[in-house]
Amino acid sequence: MTEEFVQTPPQPEKLGAMTRENLAAAFAGESQASQKYLAFSAKADADGKPNVARLFRAAAFAESTHARNHLSVMGGIGGTLDNIAAAHGGETFEIDEMYPAYREVAEMQDNKQAATSVRYAFTAEKDHQSLYAAAKEKVSGGADLDVAPIRVCPVCGHTIQGDAPDECPVCGTSGSLFREF
Repeated sequence: MTEEFVQTPPQPEKLGAMTRENLAAAFAGESQASQKYLAFSAKADADGKPNVARLFRAAAFAESTHARNHLSVMGGIGGTLDNIAAAHGGETFEIDEMYPAYREVAEMQDNKQAATSVRYAFTAEKDHQSLYAAAKEKVSGGADLDVAPIRVCPVCGHTIQGDAPDECPVCGTSGSLFREF
């Protein structure tokens, strides 16, 4: 079988308006499916069903691959500096506009769990913004980030470079549970 792209993601191309809208919708849907399946995988692991968990992780990887392909065709993957700038800009929107508004609504409607979830995300987005700023500075100077591990709290998403704290300063989760990247 001959395919347009083999062993490489598809390349950006000039898209018709409807195709761009369709790919944008597909990107959102595939991204959400990937995350949903990762959540399902974690639940299957917790329920003692490791092979069902493995199936969900595999499906999540496939859905993520679809999302990356759609993003690539739409021209959404640039050079490293461009990608850092895009990520930093996304964090700025989430910090300045999105999460403050979402938190206000959740609190107004007395949805305590939702307000906590939004607060956790808001705090982690500030972590990400800071890490992207450091990455941009390093890459602009021709370097890469330092070798130090990046650690993420599995409950609130608090993200740091270096050693995990004894306890997450955001949610109190033990630092021993942080995931290392």
